[in-house]
Amino acid sequence: MITTVQEEDTVTAGSSSAPWRIGTRGSLLALTQAGTIRDALIAAGQPAELVVIKTPGDLSSDPVQKIGVGVFTSALRDELAAGGIDIAVHSYKDLPTAQDPRFTIAAIPPREDPRDALVARDGLVLGELPAGAKVGTSAPRRAAQLRALGLGLDIVPLRGNVDSRLRKVSEGELDAIVIARAGLSRIGRTDAITESLEPVQMLPAPSQGALAVECRSDDPQLIEILTGLDDAPTRAAVLAERSLLGELEAGCTAPIGAIAEVVESIDEDGRIFEELSLRACAAAIDGSDVLRASIVGAPRDAEELGRALARDLLDLGARALLSVADEPEPEVGSPTQAVNTPAPDFTNSSPMENNR
Repeated sequence: MITTVQEEDTVTAGSSSAPWRIGTRGSLLALTQAGTIRDALIAAGQPAELVVIKTPGDLSSDPVQKIGVGVFTSALRDELAAGGIDIAVHSYKDLPTAQDPRFTIAAIPPREDPRDALVARDGLVLGELPAGAKVGTSAPRRAAQLRALGLGLDIVPLRGNVDSRLRKVSEGELDAIVIARAGLSRIGRTDAITESLEPVQMLPAPSQGALAVECRSDDPQLIEILTGLDDAPTRAAVLAERSLLGELEAGCTAPIGAIAEVVESIDEDGRIFEELSLRACAAAIDGSDVLRASIVGAPRDAEELGRALARDLLDLGARALLSVADEPEPEVGSPTQAVNTPAPDFTNSSPMENNR
């Protein structure tokens, strides 16, 4: 069930007459993501419904650079703070790294495949694209890592919902696009993927593929209910990746990739135990340099592991890569947007990569 924003009811929230109101944007991907939380709550005996929130980003056709960072998530949070909804569901990678004390991320459900995916013409994989092939992406992280591969690709900015992005390939406007595999998986479009990019080729965005289920911090009853949807290994991985991002003092659109996973290891006595493995990179936006580092530790130390790895990257010179002066955005297709030249100005783009 989907409703519009409604006035707060005097009936107890979470009952059949006043189900938990889950705020979401109206795109297919956002509705699908929020729908999984609604269905999980209903299965747990908690009536719930979706409430569609219009954001300035949904109503504007301006480039994401002009709309600004956080416009999509802030609209949901404003409605949550005002009491118009009880729960907000975000793509975790779109949230600011700084915590907002008004809200609690009560659940991080099991993560979708965090890898990036290539959708290319003629079923091509990345290594088969010819020099000069036009590849669209919305993320400076992807643009930087693609350039660093030295394939001579022409990286161009990309915006629009998933279907419009896919059409740019099918209609020949672009030779390929790079997009989060999780988004395609959630809407049943993995058939379009021509290659899932392994982390050795491209590290995903911190917390890519994970959802953040958020409610007001002053609602302990709802926090306890939502905690039942939490997945401990996913939370540990996301906390490590996000703390790395925070320690680097980098926004969620910075050219930083990270992936953590909880894995089983065996000690000297043959006992099985869990470890958290975290890999990360910081890249120059023009692809001229990529710094990589990794760390392993206990899942309970996830946040400290992320901070420690960030310090390792800083020791390697990550600050210089992340503080490169902004380049003016060249006109798409212009001679100045040449192969392996500095990227268009992604640095102030919205973190919502699958917007509208």
